[in-house]
Amino acid sequence: AAALLIGLLTLLLFGCASANADANKDGRPNIILIMTDDQGYGDIAAHGNPTIQTPHTDALFRESVRLTDFHVDPTCSPTRAALLTGRYSMRTGVWHTIQGRSMLDPDEITLAEVLRDNGYTTGLFGKWHLGDAYPCRPEDQGFDTVLTHGGGGLGNLPDYWGNDYFDDHYRSNTDGWQQHPGYCTDVWFEQATQWIDDNKDEPFFCYLSTNAPHAPYLAPESYVQPYLDAGLDGDHAKFYGMITCIDDNLGRLMAHLDEQGLAENTIVIYMADNGTSAGWMEHESWPQFNAGMKGFKGSAYEGGHRVPCFVRWPAGGIGGEPEEVREVEAMTAHLDIMPTLLELCGVAVEDAIVDAFDGANLAPLLRGEAILTHPRGNRFLIVQSQRIEQPVQWRTCAVLSQQFRLVNGRELYDIQQDPGQLNDLAADQPELVALHRRVYELWWEELTADLPYVAYVIGDDAANPTTLTTHDLHHADPGHQQAPWHQVHAERNNPAEGFFIVDIAQPGRYRFTLRRYPAEHGGATGAVRARVHVGDARGFAHADPEAGSTAVEVTLPAAGRAELRAVFTYPSGDECPAFFVEVERLE
Repeated sequence: AAALLIGLLTLLLFGCASANADANKDGRPNIILIMTDDQGYGDIAAHGNPTIQTPHTDALFRESVRLTDFHVDPTCSPTRAALLTGRYSMRTGVWHTIQGRSMLDPDEITLAEVLRDNGYTTGLFGKWHLGDAYPCRPEDQGFDTVLTHGGGGLGNLPDYWGNDYFDDHYRSNTDGWQQHPGYCTDVWFEQATQWIDDNKDEPFFCYLSTNAPHAPYLAPESYVQPYLDAGLDGDHAKFYGMITCIDDNLGRLMAHLDEQGLAENTIVIYMADNGTSAGWMEHESWPQFNAGMKGFKGSAYEGGHRVPCFVRWPAGGIGGEPEEVREVEAMTAHLDIMPTLLELCGVAVEDAIVDAFDGANLAPLLRGEAILTHPRGNRFLIVQSQRIEQPVQWRTCAVLSQQFRLVNGRELYDIQQDPGQLNDLAADQPELVALHRRVYELWWEELTADLPYVAYVIGDDAANPTTLTTHDLHHADPGHQQAPWHQVHAERNNPAEGFFIVDIAQPGRYRFTLRRYPAEHGGATGAVRARVHVGDARGFAHADPEAGSTAVEVTLPAAGRAELRAVFTYPSGDECPAFFVEVERLE
């Protein structure tokens, strides 16, 4: 009953996705989905920012249908999970950015998988942040070609050690870690452009997901200096410089599509993964422009989750010449991208997939066609930030309707009359508060009834050996400090106590190689003992503190799910998890 009622309450005015089996297969559109990292709604000149220079993004803005009330989650992994599945991220096992809660459930059906199975070539260039080991890697989730960094950003533990945005090592699904000269954003766009050229004779889906302008704020000097000259302080200048670099690359990509005759029949979507991170850099000499919104990345207020979204597909009647563009004021979301693209591309999918979507098909809105109404009324959406091991009801959340926002279950704002969310109406509108709370409560009841606990698989022939890092370590004690997730934590040897969730593919003898640093670093562990627990199985080994690793062999008698602990003991007697654990089935 709860599932039925929440479904009725959240139905959009314009219906659900529909399959289109009669689409012209020879003329199917290409897709380029560009997602930037931490670029907020106000970090674009076309949205009124008086300082930033984004001429090519502004040009795309003028040639696109703009979703002016488009929402994502306040942090990155949840947005990416919802984007690629059309489902609320908590359904997919993703609600955090670390602690094993940024790993996409492999049972989820992704946009890339559906497109690949329907004749599209698929490629990811840039940030993934939905799992770094089998079966959660992008190549396990539908992407034919992958070039990515590790973890949630350069410098995270799963990333190549020492990456700093320039001349870095990135992981290919065919060649492993390889060094690529140049600045990270340039590399993603250059590699994506070359891949497009190689695959332009068949329909393609290019997911171009930049790690910029996420911190650390580093950009080529030529992009930073103009903002320093304009009076911005260092981090502000670098943040804007990173965005202007993205903008230049976008301009080159759009020009290349035009030169190759691909611009008309390619769906280009430009969006961001959460609100601006520049709000963390408020400075008296430079007030941050946020398009009049309250809040920024991580916030339940509008500035944390309302982001830019432009869609351009001239051959499909969506944008093109400026007189053909339009603005869509209806509330839309990341959940809508997958069902919308499947409709636009004429991809027929099973009813079960359509029924599982939380998102809606926006094709009628994008084309300016009549909107199908529903007798149950307006749409509700829910966004949240659950940066903890286990989700907590009402934590950093907003219930969105077309006119109102209920923030954290307590504050009510009329977003149309009060876009800056300055006037809390909760005391004056108890019935509206109760309605929005009921929507959330039903949603929470449904989604938390069966939360997935996503596991990496060890001992499978598809990925043997495989490497785990404490980026995905779960807490043994929920009150314990968060797991080490960044390379600086390995340098400091940050203490933690926790475990990995693994699925043992098959019984046998396994070797666990424990490291403080990855092999490319070469640093010593400093430990005198190593131990491994996998369920009831145990293994121990003496460690040479001058060595870079210690191997522990354990016989695992049965396949199935288990908790894995891999721990170093130091001369002081202190214990700390091995930050890197390579697992190999030997027999």
